[in-house]
Amino acid sequence: MTEAILLVGGKGTRLRPLTVHTPKPMVPAAGVPFLTHQLARARAAGVEHIVLATSYLAEVFEPYFGDGASLGLHIEYVTEEEPLGTGGAIRNVASRLHSGPDDPVLIFNGDILTGLDIRALTDTHESTGADVSLHLTKVTDPRAYGLVPTDPTGRVLAFLEKPQTPEEIVTDQINAGAYVFRRSVIDTIPAGRPVSVERETFPELLASGAHLQGMVDSTYWLDLGTPAAFVRGSADLVLGRAPSPAVPGRCGDRLVLPTATVAPDAKLTGGTVVGEGAFVAEGARVSGSTILAGAVIEPGAVVTDSLVGARARVGERSVLTGTVIGDGAVIGPDNELREGARIWCDAHIPAGAVRFSSDQ
Repeated sequence: MTEAILLVGGKGTRLRPLTVHTPKPMVPAAGVPFLTHQLARARAAGVEHIVLATSYLAEVFEPYFGDGASLGLHIEYVTEEEPLGTGGAIRNVASRLHSGPDDPVLIFNGDILTGLDIRALTDTHESTGADVSLHLTKVTDPRAYGLVPTDPTGRVLAFLEKPQTPEEIVTDQINAGAYVFRRSVIDTIPAGRPVSVERETFPELLASGAHLQGMVDSTYWLDLGTPAAFVRGSADLVLGRAPSPAVPGRCGDRLVLPTATVAPDAKLTGGTVVGEGAFVAEGARVSGSTILAGAVIEPGAVVTDSLVGARARVGERSVLTGTVIGDGAVIGPDNELREGARIWCDAHIPAGAVRFSSDQ
């Protein structure tokens, strides 16, 4: 397998304000755009040619990655004029593939951080003679996902959309967002209209008697669709819990990019990333968080499990927990922001304006 399609066209609405100016796959995780980790892992598995299926803020990708030569890849870009869904996006880029009808093509979603053994998925695909092979993972609470029951040989039996009752939970196996398609199967997807592989393509293939094979790989897997998950994924990359050859430095408790400045007595823990040109002042404590390029963490601020956007500022003694601060926003001194708070790009919160405790 030498070809792959990456689906990177989503708007990332659940991640706003992170995605106001930046498409989801380009939001930095562990010091580089998240997409870099996926590209590097594909290359390590032997992929040479990758087509990026872009849509939202499509103009951002090519200036950064170019032709892919710096990653040892040949990258092409195809932009959807109108969003086509997962299946429609795959079909829309099919003309750029060079594979023969029976060759395997790797396809994966642009918002999944995984330790999947890509070669093992390809080997499973070829040894079983499948038309499509799916990476499946097991989760403790599958209600938010599509269930994929299989027989003892791994052959897929059904696709069950998000179960609503306990009786509907017939398996803990879910679609993990990475597939190997027989090249000819891609051409059967209808062209020129939105298509969901999960709701339309896979069920129809199954109904027609096609061989869909599931491979359970329960190594690291995380859907980066929410701010909390994205922050955790970045920290796990830094800590070495999630594998990637693209982390720009050694795995450990912190990753400080070369032009960042951190005061000697500032404390960085839990897989924290401090981006290019960012500044963490004296007495600040930052844990499990991402501080993007040019952001400033002022003296005595405490930032936990949060993301601070590019050029944003967190004022003295302010305390952030599970919070997202948009690009260019300013949090004045002595504020407290708790889990789930999202401060929009360029917003200004005055000193002491948001509290969950007394100011005395």
